[in-house]
Amino acid sequence: MEEYKADEKRYEQMQYARCGRSGILLPKVSLGFWHNFGAVDDYSRCRQIARYAFDHGVTHFDLANNYGPPYGSAEQTLGRIIDDDLRPYRDELFIATKAGYDMWPGPYGNWGSRKYLTASLDQSLSRMRLDYVDLFYSHRYDPETPLEETLQALVDIVRSGKALYVGISRWPLEATRFAFRYLRERDVPCLIYQGRINLLDRAPIEEGILDLCRQEGVGFISFSPLAQGLLTDRYLHGIPDGSRMSKGKFLRPEMLTDDVLARIRTYNAQAEAEGRPLSEYALSWILRQPGVTSVLVGASSTEQLQKNLHAASE
Repeated sequence: MEEYKADEKRYEQMQYARCGRSGILLPKVSLGFWHNFGAVDDYSRCRQIARYAFDHGVTHFDLANNYGPPYGSAEQTLGRIIDDDLRPYRDELFIATKAGYDMWPGPYGNWGSRKYLTASLDQSLSRMRLDYVDLFYSHRYDPETPLEETLQALVDIVRSGKALYVGISRWPLEATRFAFRYLRERDVPCLIYQGRINLLDRAPIEEGILDLCRQEGVGFISFSPLAQGLLTDRYLHGIPDGSRMSKGKFLRPEMLTDDVLARIRTYNAQAEAEGRPLSEYALSWILRQPGVTSVLVGASSTEQLQKNLHAASE
């Protein structure tokens, strides 16, 4: 692959939104590395997707310690891409990673202890070949570890210089309220909350999480905005061979109930009435919700990413 030079017009089309009450602007569409960037995936395609994203103003890359497969390999892939293409542009990137789910065997490779979060970030930095990340998340609420331990670990990680900002993902409402207060009182305010909002799953809206983020000046980024592909035209007529649902790991066939299929077809009709594809319609709906900063999209090709980026041009 030829030597990379970023498109000089990369910031002309993407729109950016302020992340809560912070100095950070995030692209309305950000790139998630949950799928398609593991060691099992073709590296040249991963590299093309990352290049295309950055060339079109996508400055925010979202990872976690156990993204792959295998665990850790998505971060290793990004490390290669940084060394091959993006090292000269590091200061133009906003890179996030997380820890909270299972990563290595034994009692210290999961959940929210200080030991796990600290060790995991050290490993992540090594895999990504970085001195720091822009954003580090507690990936999930830990009902057993004291919240103070998890949150103080985040505070100390920022003070150590290994992360510039911290966030939380998928925490329940009252624990989230406590986290926002605890972090703010220690001068390390929570930058952003990551949760799932899409046309089929509006839990953070219904549970009051999004309203709380708005009140507290915390950004919100939605993962799985297309419900892992359900909110595209791919499943309008059933489960196609070779689709993610046909493989049945994260997206299982039993999820496509008659009710869900009817809702998808209704949303598709509304999208067609507006002259746009269902995926663009679904992303735009999320971005119109007050308090939402960005949506995280995955991509298995530059063509797929191109389609999703249209939602940010409104």
